[in-house]
Amino acid sequence: MGEKRVTWAELYFDLVFVFAVTQVSALLHHHHDWAGCGRALVAFVPVYWCWVGTTVQANVRDVDNPRDRFGIFAVGLAGLFMALALPAAFGARGVLFGGAYWAARLVLIGLLARRVRRIWLGPYGVGAFVTGPLLVVGGLLPSPAREVLWALAAAADLAAPLVFRRRLAKVEYHPGHLPERFGLFLLVALGESIVGIGAPVASGPLHADRLASVAVAFVISCALWWQYFGYASDAMRFALETAVSRRDMMRRVFSYGHLALIAGVITVAVGFAETVARPGEALGGGALGLLYGGSALYLLAFNYTRRMMFGVLSPTRLAAAGLVAALLALLLLTPLHRLPALAVLAVLAVVLVGLNGWEALRVRRAARAVGATV
Repeated sequence: MGEKRVTWAELYFDLVFVFAVTQVSALLHHHHDWAGCGRALVAFVPVYWCWVGTTVQANVRDVDNPRDRFGIFAVGLAGLFMALALPAAFGARGVLFGGAYWAARLVLIGLLARRVRRIWLGPYGVGAFVTGPLLVVGGLLPSPAREVLWALAAAADLAAPLVFRRRLAKVEYHPGHLPERFGLFLLVALGESIVGIGAPVASGPLHADRLASVAVAFVISCALWWQYFGYASDAMRFALETAVSRRDMMRRVFSYGHLALIAGVITVAVGFAETVARPGEALGGGALGLLYGGSALYLLAFNYTRRMMFGVLSPTRLAAAGLVAALLALLLLTPLHRLPALAVLAVLAVVLVGLNGWEALRVRRAARAVGATV
């Protein structure tokens, strides 16, 4: 199987999801209590799964032709409608959100119908004939029935690759294309962290403490980038290339693992938006939970992906996740909650940068040890 490259149509398609991620962030920004986080997740899963479905379809087939480009653009239009609906998805725009998702899934199953036998009996069929209708019906209902149906729809999408794993065993995945595509989506989420840093302070006075908070938050964003692209992305590609079952690796590490990774980054991005504009003020529990909870989720997701790839955990990232969680508890439950936002950002930056430095040192030592034995 030759090397498969990402097409320009796919990169253009991703621009829609830049906007969609921004809209998910806005939804979480306005409601970041436990109920708000649950709603944001329920809304994000269909957005993410629409992107995953298009990416997998582009991976297993040659989509660099007019028919498939039109198909990708049609899914992109549906994704744009989903993004437009997101601010009021749990209000007046529920039907638009559900209907746009259903349209996207129907387009995807139509693109594959001629080439894949019984395509309806698999994840694409679940999206077209189960999840889509559930989202539309849910959009017609008031809360809390809407949330219940949409949560069921999200669960159906997430469960479909597991339920139909034997059927998916026949699919041949291009190992170079998938890591690049999922890495690009993570970059989209990291881009949202830059927006979360810059947007709140751009229109106001740029005092020294605000500039300092921007700089420290940017260091945190860079550290998140480093933890993925410094080592993990290459390891994921290697794991997919050498896996006995690429189907299982695709499902566990990319479809599921990256959902947690991207959700963690989006959560931190919203935390930045709540923090950088008021560096001298103490943060509330919601902003602290977004910053530290999102970082802990991100680090824990790496332990999940490493376990799925190599059967072991990452002791450094597991310890860092535990430290971040412990610091969150201290900040919430002790007088430390009075610390100004800039200090809270600085503590998190020290932990994440320290993790990257320690891992770089370990890699360097391991390389020297291997060189000494050669």
